[in-house]
Amino acid sequence: MPFFHRDDTLTQVGDRILETTWAQFPKLARNQIALTWLVYDPPYPVNTGGALTPEEFWKYPVRGYSYRGVERIYPASVVKLFYLVAVHEWLENNMISPSAELDRAVRDMIVDSSNDATSLVLDTLTGTTSGPELSPGPFETWQTQRNIVNRYYQSLGWPEFETINVNQKTWSEGPYGRERAFYGPEMENRNWLTTEATARLLHAVVGGVAVSSGRSQAMMQHLHRSLDPAALAADPENQVVGFLGGGLPPNARLWSKAGWMSRVRHDAAYIELPEGHPYLLVVFTEGREHSANDTLLPFISQQVAAAIQTQQV
Repeated sequence: MPFFHRDDTLTQVGDRILETTWAQFPKLARNQIALTWLVYDPPYPVNTGGALTPEEFWKYPVRGYSYRGVERIYPASVVKLFYLVAVHEWLENNMISPSAELDRAVRDMIVDSSNDATSLVLDTLTGTTSGPELSPGPFETWQTQRNIVNRYYQSLGWPEFETINVNQKTWSEGPYGRERAFYGPEMENRNWLTTEATARLLHAVVGGVAVSSGRSQAMMQHLHRSLDPAALAADPENQVVGFLGGGLPPNARLWSKAGWMSRVRHDAAYIELPEGHPYLLVVFTEGREHSANDTLLPFISQQVAAAIQTQQV
């Protein structure tokens, strides 16, 4: 059973938004998009400053809509959200030591989506490093260590995490040496996420129950995105323009993590508008043509925001 319940009204609106999107972008195939959308009803259990215990939070019913939400898709930099939560879990349990350099890497991984910073974070989480290919015995040990983040998410017992894979670094040009070997001959061991798994993790963060209330709030600070036009113009890598934030009014509030490469364009966002319910939206799109299209995700986001503002859901 998903962590949200499917709502008839939300389903009607969600289906309509997708049909409008396919009409606007006729080259977008039905299997090139996945979407999960949660709407929060009062009393809002999210962004409370950690006021709810995990037991209380998970009792709150959440309305949701999902299209191809369990399909495994290469997540690009959206996977950094999973490494963000993991590093806070490790720190909370004294599995790794805090340092100014780790703080800098975590910040740059999320705020700037730095791949170099992500490399340090994953090395710290797993006790592994990149380098030349290894002989079979040491490589087996290396692979076991690299899968510790997967084992953590499996240990939570959430069904949404049963099919994900979060054990690879993010690259600007691609893996080499032991990293390439770890991907497998057909790249079958690359990172995989679903929109429902991503939505559940972000839902936990905005609910203040990912690791702890204090650590969830720290994560929210890194995920917060400015919608100020001047700030966006000054930062061409802002993760707003061309993504879900690009379809929002300037007076909205946005927390998000985008992912983009030559074959995919994704975003996972928690959004608060001046009017209407807060909501969480995760959209994954595939295909070279669509990854280069900086109007697709804003178009979807604009429709969802309009439905919220006009109280259609």
